Amino acid sequence: MESSTFLTVNDQSISLAQALEYLQLPGKLQPFLAEILQQYILDQELKARDDLEINSALTEQAVIDFRLERQLSDPAKFQAWLASNGIDYASFHRRIAADFKLEKLRDQITAPKLQEYFIERKIFLDQVVLSRIVVADKEVADELYSQIEEGDRFEPLAQEYSLTDDRSFNGMMGPVSRGELPDTIRALVDLANPGELVGPVEVEGQYCLLRVEQFLPASLDSQVKQELQNQLFEQWLAEKMEKMTVKLHVS
Repeated sequence: MESSTFLTVNDQSISLAQALEYLQLPGKLQPFLAEILQQYILDQELKARDDLEINSALTEQAVIDFRLERQLSDPAKFQAWLASNGIDYASFHRRIAADFKLEKLRDQITAPKLQEYFIERKIFLDQVVLSRIVVADKEVADELYSQIEEGDRFEPLAQEYSLTDDRSFNGMMGPVSRGELPDTIRALVDLANPGELVGPVEVEGQYCLLRVEQFLPASLDSQVKQELQNQLFEQWLAEKMEKMTVKLHVS
């Protein structure tokens, strides 16, 4: 086999240069290289830090849990699974340990910024449950507002008059991110109490009546914490990549 051969397909050689060209044509080369660079950064970072050692018992328990969850407790089945994935037990064990180290690295990098980032992103994490009636004419919106204020029920009016698909659900929009609301609507909604009617508000040439159902303020629980940590870690990786000098050598 020639030294320049990267793959063989039906006994035909594909060089590394040709493989990269195949990736470049459909626009897949950049993501491919980005993945390599990310793995390089992580590998270098894990090697450089001496405070990421993982308790071996933790790794062993993770291996046991993995096998139990996938019904691989039988040694023969587990060996077959390893073979089908092209790895041996030692490589699998190292991968589990590396995952723990990577998680610990992520925690160390993101911990100093997490609280500040949560506050910064809170407007997008906070949610409000809204119902709405959307009509084309302001006069109709004003009349509906008056009817509701005088005691008519919101739900049948939404079913009859609203132009949006959620009229089938009595106008219920469900939870909406506060940060994704138009500024004019968010300002009014933030001042309202649950059950209060807001509007009419013009949005893209139509008029909305909104009823505030419930506020769902975000907290830094485990799910939100993990989501924000992942975002911060991706930002850290991107910043590392921006500072790298990369040259592609293909003969």
